[in-house]
Amino acid sequence: MDKKIERIANKIVTSKKVIVFTGAGISTESGISDYRSKGGIWDRYRPVYFDEFMTSREHRIKYWQEKMDFNRALDKAGPNKGHLAIAKLNEMGFLHTLITQNIDGLHQRSGIPDEKVIELHGNTRRIRCMTCSATIPLELAWKMIDEGDPAPECQCGGFLKPDTVSFGQSMPEESTKRAVELSSSCDFFMVVGSTLVVQPASLMPQYAQKRCAFLVIVNLSDTPCDSSCDILIREEAGKTLERIAGEVEKSAPC
Repeated sequence: MDKKIERIANKIVTSKKVIVFTGAGISTESGISDYRSKGGIWDRYRPVYFDEFMTSREHRIKYWQEKMDFNRALDKAGPNKGHLAIAKLNEMGFLHTLITQNIDGLHQRSGIPDEKVIELHGNTRRIRCMTCSATIPLELAWKMIDEGDPAPECQCGGFLKPDTVSFGQSMPEESTKRAVELSSSCDFFMVVGSTLVVQPASLMPQYAQKRCAFLVIVNLSDTPCDSSCDILIREEAGKTLERIAGEVEKSAPC
């Protein structure tokens, strides 16, 4: 394990474009359950598909109930050792871009600036109108719900929805395009806490490998890239990333 950490740190220090890609596994250590785990949101709710949200007020009410449940859990959570370790890599000047499947905004709260974060599935704390595309903060939507509107609407009459990708909804084109371009041009790519099964996000490591990037997988369960990556670590994200960041700090030139 020590040699793996040292090798990863050396690659980070000597690489020109370091990309870190995160999935739900990094945020579970902050107490945020993922969708697939027992007791997670899929256990308690049937997912509301995008076309259901757009055509049925009843489904919009159910959707908002699910989102409010998630956000109540999110309010109690904060960045963990894994988030803070990636932020430390950024502070030291080694992180080019953070690509995430997560919608919780914890990477920004850890100190990584918005411009360095690509959110492939959106951000639950940002609310968007499905008609005029205006955005409002989550707190304003909460206020509308507390005042008696269980499926809030925009001033223009459009449906308000957390700015996240629902089942059956298209991926954000610009974010996906940027993620593909950066993954295809990096020389170091590290996957943290993702099973790499949801496309097109799961394809990013493959784009990096086509560029001959050094690929690291840090995940507790199997991924499709395990057999082809350069280093595989089956450990918790937080303690692993903390060790990597510490080794980078020791290895970095003064």
